Amino acid sequence: ESSKYIAEYLAARGFAVETNYCDLPTSFKATYGSGDLKIAFCAEYDALPGLGHACGHNIIASASVGAALALAPLADELNATIVVLGTPAEEGGGGKITMLERGGFAGIDVAALIHPGPVDVDHGNPFAVKHLEVSYTGKASHAAAYPEQGVNASDAFTIAQVAIGLLRQQLAPTVRVHGIITRGGEAPNAIPERTEGKWYVRANTTAEMNDAYDRILKCFEAGALATGCTLDIHEGNAPYSEFTNHDAFTAFYRANAESLGRNFDVPEPLTRMNRASTDMGNVSQVVASFHPYIGINSGTAVNHQHQFAAASITSDADHAVLDGAKGLAMTMVDIAQDATMRAFVQEYSRA
Repeated sequence: ESSKYIAEYLAARGFAVETNYCDLPTSFKATYGSGDLKIAFCAEYDALPGLGHACGHNIIASASVGAALALAPLADELNATIVVLGTPAEEGGGGKITMLERGGFAGIDVAALIHPGPVDVDHGNPFAVKHLEVSYTGKASHAAAYPEQGVNASDAFTIAQVAIGLLRQQLAPTVRVHGIITRGGEAPNAIPERTEGKWYVRANTTAEMNDAYDRILKCFEAGALATGCTLDIHEGNAPYSEFTNHDAFTAFYRANAESLGRNFDVPEPLTRMNRASTDMGNVSQVVASFHPYIGINSGTAVNHQHQFAAASITSDADHAVLDGAKGLAMTMVDIAQDATMRAFVQEYSRA
C-alpha cells in the first residue's frame, strides 16, 4: 500500500513511474528530467513485526519524496535527472541488494536517504551484518516416559547460546552477536524434535564480520555435537556491507542542516543509531552515497521501541521530514554545482 501510494503520488506530479521495478512487486522507479547527473533518493517504507514504524521508515520515504519534489523544478538548471527509488525490505530482506544485482541502480551517479533517530548525526557508520537462519533437528520422545529415546533440539540451542556467551569475552568490542529462537518445541511433555532461530553477526567491516562468523559457527556446531542433533545453518539474505562515506558530502549536508537550525552537538549514546546496519551500505560500495540521520525529538525513546514508533507520527517528526527533505535536496544541489564533486560521483559510480 505504501509503495503504491508513493508511486501514484509522484506520477500525479509529473514523474515517469515504473512499478514492479526489478521484478519486485513493492519496488518502483520514478524519474523526472533527463539531465546528465543522475540523482537518486531511496524511499524505504517497510516496518517491523510487532513494532510497526519503530525505525521510522515512514519518515525516510516522506523525506525522499520531498527532496525529489524540491529538486524537480531545478532539473534543467542543474542538468540533472531526479529519481526516487522505492526500496523494499531493508528490515532484514536486503531489498537494495536484490535491486543492485538486477541493475536497479545502473546509471545512478549519487544516492541518498535520511534516517530518523533520537538526534541528528551527519553521516552513517553502520556495522556490516550477516543474517543467519539456524535450525537443529533431533528426535521426539515422551519427556517423562521415554526421555532416553529423545534427541533434544532445544538443548542444542542452549549449548550454542552458552558457548556464544562465553565467547563474547574474546570478541572485539566492534563485534555484535544477537538472535532469537523462533521455534523452541511443540509441547513441554515432548522432547523437542526441531528448533529454529534467527541470528545476526555484525562487525565494523565485512572482513571482521566474516572472521567473527567463523567463530560463531563453531558455537552452533558445538550444540549439534553435544546433543547428537543435525545442524542446518544458512544466510537468510545477502550480508549488508559497511558504508563508504565521503567527507565532502558530510560537510555539505552538515552545513545545510545547521542552516535549517539542526543541532549536531549531542553526546552518545543517542548518536549511536548511525551504527545500525543497512543495505544502503551495499549501495555505497558502487554508487557515491550519503546517509545522514535526523532527530525527531523522541526524548528517551530510541529506535526499535514502541515509544519511537509513536514519536514518528508527531509534529516534531513532521518537522524532521521537511528539514530532512530540504537537507537532502540542498546537498544534492551543492554536489551538482561543484565541478569537482560532479566529476567525482560520475567517475565513482560509472567505474
